[in-house]
Amino acid sequence: MVFRVGIGASIFAILFALAVLIQLLAIAFDWGKGQLIDKITRERDESHRQFLQRLDHELKNPLTGLQAALTNLREARSTADTLAAVDNASQAATRLGRILRDLRKLSELDTQMLEHRPINIGELVDEMVGAANGLPVYQGRSINLLISRVPALPTVTGDRDMLGLAVYNLLDNALKYSDSVDAVEVRVREDGRALFIEVADGGAGIPSQEQQRIFDDLYRGENARETEGSGLGLALARRIVQLHGGEIFLRSDPAQGRGAVFTIRLPV
Repeated sequence: MVFRVGIGASIFAILFALAVLIQLLAIAFDWGKGQLIDKITRERDESHRQFLQRLDHELKNPLTGLQAALTNLREARSTADTLAAVDNASQAATRLGRILRDLRKLSELDTQMLEHRPINIGELVDEMVGAANGLPVYQGRSINLLISRVPALPTVTGDRDMLGLAVYNLLDNALKYSDSVDAVEVRVREDGRALFIEVADGGAGIPSQEQQRIFDDLYRGENARETEGSGLGLALARRIVQLHGGEIFLRSDPAQGRGAVFTIRLPV
């Protein structure tokens, strides 16, 4: 038997097949998109849950200390006891204020307008080193500043105050988590396309399993729990650097030796 099919019928069959194929692809795409959205939502919810857990933990410590100090103040029987309770309350309130201040800074970064002006990074880093040396808690600490001056460093366009905060946070982190006898090095160099700021310390280092999370909001490593801090300094530094089109990364191998190196890379 011979079937004769007209051109119109052939075109109709092809178009019908294409329509079915497109519909199937659309269904598959919608399913895949739904799966992706569900995955992103689950990850976001999990990240939010972990953030709230860390926030609860970080706020609980100073609040507990403040409550204990107030109880001791109420029960103080001598001037020495009163002064000690007041000092403990002041320290707890300062830590609580630091956490809230850093949280506010972090939330404002996505809404405030950044300046875009030429910045002499060598001068900026030198200023931040001087600011750290001027703090009583870090007086006597050795901070070695190495700035490549031949050829002269190119300028970076950005917000000077914000970049200064990022550099200072890395410097404060290096001083805080290393011993008083350990030197801290700050190095500034460039390769023609980018400018690098390195902050190296001789501390205990950061375990490999924690290095992927060290820049998360309020995350604090196991060996940092006993050191006072908000857990937001590195998160602030990373967000500021990202807003300037740069990146920040860490090198640390506690198994091979002590110390960590944080590097900021900024386009010139």
